[in-house]
Amino acid sequence: MISAREAPAQTAAFDIRPLLVANMACTMAMMAFISLIGPIARTLGLAAWQAGAAVTVAGVVWMLLARPWGRASDRFGRRRVLLLGTAGFTVAYWALCVFIDGALRFLPSASLAFAGLILGRGLIGVFYAALPVGSSALIADNVEPQHRAKALATLGAANAIGLVLGPALSALLARHSLSLPLYAMAVLPMLAALLLYFKLHRQELHLKQPPRPVRLTDPRLRRPLVVAFVAMVCVSVAQITVGFFALDRLGLAPAEAAQAAGIALTMVGVALICSQILVRKLEWPPMRMIRVGGSIAALGFACGAWVDSAPLLWACYFISAAGMGWIFPAFSALAANAMEASEQGSTAGSIGAVQGLGVVIGPLAGTLIYAFDPRLPYLVAAVLLSLVAFWPSGARQ
Repeated sequence: MISAREAPAQTAAFDIRPLLVANMACTMAMMAFISLIGPIARTLGLAAWQAGAAVTVAGVVWMLLARPWGRASDRFGRRRVLLLGTAGFTVAYWALCVFIDGALRFLPSASLAFAGLILGRGLIGVFYAALPVGSSALIADNVEPQHRAKALATLGAANAIGLVLGPALSALLARHSLSLPLYAMAVLPMLAALLLYFKLHRQELHLKQPPRPVRLTDPRLRRPLVVAFVAMVCVSVAQITVGFFALDRLGLAPAEAAQAAGIALTMVGVALICSQILVRKLEWPPMRMIRVGGSIAALGFACGAWVDSAPLLWACYFISAAGMGWIFPAFSALAANAMEASEQGSTAGSIGAVQGLGVVIGPLAGTLIYAFDPRLPYLVAAVLLSLVAFWPSGARQ
């Protein structure tokens, strides 16, 4: 049995660039929908909770299908899963674009519009879930353990660029119509699928061994799964509460609060890019990255609870996201390094499943806690990240 801790015996240099472009393109498309759902829902006569449900359904699907996609990548290969995921994502996204365009033109009943958004967004989530799982497993196959955090940070930076560019381009195109940004973004996953087909070579090193399933209760995965869950909960809490915080704590008018929230989330994307570029250069061990990143993020959240102006809120979001940029590649690398080569697909799927769970629980918990005090979600996030950062380790990792 070949351990994942050993350097893969590669026959050809692994080119990560097709993965980077594909992930960035699909993230841009996903974020474009999120940035437009408010105006679309208002035009179609949907309630705020219905718009939120249309966004959250992708997290539910991600949680449910990450592990099956991981097992499929172990059985059939990473490249095949990535191609199926991007191709299916393209078809589902185009279908959603056509539905939204028709709904904006003909204004169907609110129930029909809501059902169409839920179905379309759910189908997109079905196929999008394959992308992070297949990408992480392929990196684990072809990158030595001591360099995995660097490779995963590069992947994270590509996603962060998509996080920033998607809403920005949508805002520019939305001046003409709400449908135009979606159609423009629908081209991106199609290009990603073509790029992977022609440029992503078959490097399925894990297929030399029969795939082995991984249990969520596997003690080797306990720490990375907990860190992944906490990270996604904290990110989701920050995303869902920032607009309300600007209204209630900062006392801004609705238009000003929306602008403040938008800038704060843009700062998140910029901070993620910067921090993950730094991670690439330092190449620290995963546990050190979690300790440093968790401490920085906790500081940002704790300070954010007490800010009284928009610029200070933006600064705290930047600090928090900078810390999270260290944590995200670290828990994926920590999980991959702990498992055998034949378990990497199931391992990536397990990480994806708990991240999806965090995306589902985070907004619900964040809004419930917010009702008691606007500062409370940020303080809870700071405490959780501090516990993760200072979780004692019996062995050097």
